[in-house]
Amino acid sequence: MSPLPAALFISILFLLPQLHKVCAASHAAGRTIPTLGTCNNTCGTIPVMFPFGTGFGCGHPYFARYVKCNAGTLQFSTGTGIYTVSSIDYPTSTIVVADPFMSTCSSMQNSGSFSLDRTSPFTLTGSNIFVLLGCSSTSPVFDPSEDLCDTGSGSRVCSGLYSCKGVTGIGLPQNAPTSTCCVYDSLMGIGSGYSLDLPKLQCSSYTSIYEFGDEEDPMKWKFGISLLYNDSYYTPACKDCETNGGLCGFSVLDESFSCICRDGVNTTTNCFGHGYTWSGAWEPKIQTKTSIGVFLLWWIYRLV
Repeated sequence: MSPLPAALFISILFLLPQLHKVCAASHAAGRTIPTLGTCNNTCGTIPVMFPFGTGFGCGHPYFARYVKCNAGTLQFSTGTGIYTVSSIDYPTSTIVVADPFMSTCSSMQNSGSFSLDRTSPFTLTGSNIFVLLGCSSTSPVFDPSEDLCDTGSGSRVCSGLYSCKGVTGIGLPQNAPTSTCCVYDSLMGIGSGYSLDLPKLQCSSYTSIYEFGDEEDPMKWKFGISLLYNDSYYTPACKDCETNGGLCGFSVLDESFSCICRDGVNTTTNCFGHGYTWSGAWEPKIQTKTSIGVFLLWWIYRLV
């Protein structure tokens, strides 16, 4: 064999890895769709799974309008403000959000209003007990013809809250009469489209209790707003994406499905074969192309 063909063969052999990379990039580019930023499976200490995402382009587009990760804090947005997501329970499809201006036993203050968009994929769970605090005697919640306050078991909830030292934060003495308190029993609070307008109701503050725990000690009650989310958006395509190590997201152009892989490739299928990614496998087609290339070069070398 002459030196020139041997040198040519060796040069081509060294170029094979680069050829492999070009093929891989070309194959991926054919399926790549644009997203924004980076998607993660946690935000702070909270696991983030579909339909939620950590930013725009992550999770389902319908939920991305309401939930996002900001500086390690998972946030829930409505028309009345931005609230912190305290927890997500995926088996029961519920999240708990905390209003920073909502009163608790340890700290009471003047609150803003709270609303839940009727078109959102969230509804209030039946475990929420909304309590209005520091209400005027002329408040519409005390209209006897409307029957908006729970005067049965609700009176014990009001007594418990007014026994808290924090009640001084809304200008009331500890153990004040409960005549300015109302466990809100309005039908407006059932399901979606909830609206709690404190100025209209002439109340200083509100709180929401989603779990009582030790019912006798209001310091042990769990304060927050429990929401049920629509979990019907989970599709076979998303399941396939997650099985192969990807995170489900969407294109910023048309909100079509995108499987977001760890190596930076966003595909319309799954992350199988995208280098040393979460799936841990190479693309079978690219493996085949490389194997055939090596065989052909060996065959040419034998003929020279």
